[in-house]
Amino acid sequence: MDFRQLHYFVAVVEEGSLSAASRKVHIAQPALTRQIHALEEKLQVSLFERHTRGMTLTVAGQALYEEAGKMLENREQVMARIRALGQGLTGKVTLGVTVSHLWVPDIRRLLARFRDDYPQVALEVYPLLSGPQGERLKEGSIDAGFLYLEDRVPDFLQSHLFHRDHLVLAVPADSPLVASPPARVRALNGLDFVWGPRHSSPLYYDRLSAYFTRLGLVPRVVQQGADNITILSLVAAGLGISIVPGDCRWSSPPGVHFIDMAELRECDMSIHFAWNRHNHSPALQNFIHIVRGSPAPADG
Repeated sequence: MDFRQLHYFVAVVEEGSLSAASRKVHIAQPALTRQIHALEEKLQVSLFERHTRGMTLTVAGQALYEEAGKMLENREQVMARIRALGQGLTGKVTLGVTVSHLWVPDIRRLLARFRDDYPQVALEVYPLLSGPQGERLKEGSIDAGFLYLEDRVPDFLQSHLFHRDHLVLAVPADSPLVASPPARVRALNGLDFVWGPRHSSPLYYDRLSAYFTRLGLVPRVVQQGADNITILSLVAAGLGISIVPGDCRWSSPPGVHFIDMAELRECDMSIHFAWNRHNHSPALQNFIHIVRGSPAPADG
């Protein structure tokens, strides 16, 4: 059905005459008359009884009028929903965030701002290591993520440097290293390390391993943890030391002391915001716009 004709029909009924309706809908009366006749021909019914004293609705016309309001209102609601989806005002954004970064203030503020700016968009956040995030971004099961990336970003991704970070040494709070921190990383050889298995995040594991090899460090791993939060919990329990990104300070349990070392500061562990370049979700584009408007803080 032509919704424009339906709108004209309702105007005629509610205004009580063609002349009054033509003024309301801003078209000439002859054109309005033709539109009403066209609607009647399309429905193959008479909608009005026409007589010298005006027009009254037929039974069919009354039935149409009773439904017309609901049809027009539903049309407006549908159009409003489509416009909102197209503008990213509704919908859903699914994000991966590395486990250690869920507590980073910059990311918390970003998520809160998106909630405030787009309250009708569902925001789903999944704690995921970088490796699983990359896989899910490729297959499209998440929209975007905060993760570590290789120097060469995969072709299917676009990325934005979000947050600069570097490595730090994590030791138990009662460790002798707190009072006498080592000057060189190779001095840590022979000490007990808590480390993560390679399969948890191959990119992260290989990056650190290659860097430690250049520095002459071969960690003696005595305990493993699935992620940095677990690793730090084991460090706090006195089971060993570890080397983690500085942002782990935000999620560390009590009992861990962090030591900055010049050699570790040189290992870039910055977090990137990345998304599949083939994902054109309007809600995601709005999230990307907010991220790009958030300058990456200077490394301190």
